[in-house]
Amino acid sequence: MVKIGNIELPDFPLLLAPMEDVSDPPFRALCKEQGADVVYTEFISSEGLIRDAAKSVMKLDIYEKERPVGIQIFGANLESMLQTIDIVEKSNPDIIDINFGCPVKKVVSKGAGAGILKDVCLMEQLTAEMVKRTNLPVTVKTRLGWDHDSIRIVEVAERLQDVGCAAISIHGRTRAQMYKGEADWKPIAEVKNNPRMHIPVFGNGDVDSPKRAMEMRDVYGLDGCMIGRATIGNPWFFKQVKHFFKTGEHLESVTLEERVEAARRHLQMAIDWKGETLGVFETRRHYTNYFKGIPNFKEYRMKMVTSDESKDVFDAFDEVLDAFSDYQFV
Repeated sequence: MVKIGNIELPDFPLLLAPMEDVSDPPFRALCKEQGADVVYTEFISSEGLIRDAAKSVMKLDIYEKERPVGIQIFGANLESMLQTIDIVEKSNPDIIDINFGCPVKKVVSKGAGAGILKDVCLMEQLTAEMVKRTNLPVTVKTRLGWDHDSIRIVEVAERLQDVGCAAISIHGRTRAQMYKGEADWKPIAEVKNNPRMHIPVFGNGDVDSPKRAMEMRDVYGLDGCMIGRATIGNPWFFKQVKHFFKTGEHLESVTLEERVEAARRHLQMAIDWKGETLGVFETRRHYTNYFKGIPNFKEYRMKMVTSDESKDVFDAFDEVLDAFSDYQFV
């Protein structure tokens, strides 16, 4: 059993990574149904929250069916982060996660996200003060370091644990790498194998198949994995990994009917949550993966990703069922 604070999780839990404009309530609900053990919100700006910015506040929406759910926040100003804790607690999450890993320039330029990897003392201070501010477990998501020459992740993880961090998720790239090259899981394993570490250590980065998830568990010995891009348009990934762990065999491919039904539900939940315009727009990125592999699909995909009216997108789903009824996914 793996525990985050008092939250009990199964052996080698699978976590849905926080992803901007992806891990919203509709998508989290689909992933939860398919076996995600913990889900995280999109990352939320501390400055946006304390200014009551509508987009930031909306990201605080969580639902009972998602639990355990973590709300992830980012920022570099201590007072703002502490105020954010007070705001976030009102949404009653199970976990508060701090983003010390986002590599995007607009975040890093403010010293937040992966930018804070340049100042480990501030990273430690922020974590310590946030732990003191709340009774909820505080976790951290970070990267190996700022660049290859400044990787101190074993020390960093130990210091964060010592000030009360309840679990740490580590992306196997530096900020300098962004999302390029291959994730290196060896330094994450070094964190796990540090005899002083006793909190869960989760790996992140390039878990794009059940076999890779098993490698992270059996070869690198980590406590669980946080999965991001492989789930976009593929909420079944969690179910596929768990089936592979249990049987050593790959689950049968998801049928066209199941894919259309998931896409339909996803779109409808998105509209119900954020309205027609945003619901239609922000669900588009999933369709390529929902229907990946179907030949001569461009006409239908273009309709899905360019239509501004949900009726047109729902019609496209029906057309796909008719046009590709005989197609078998492999």
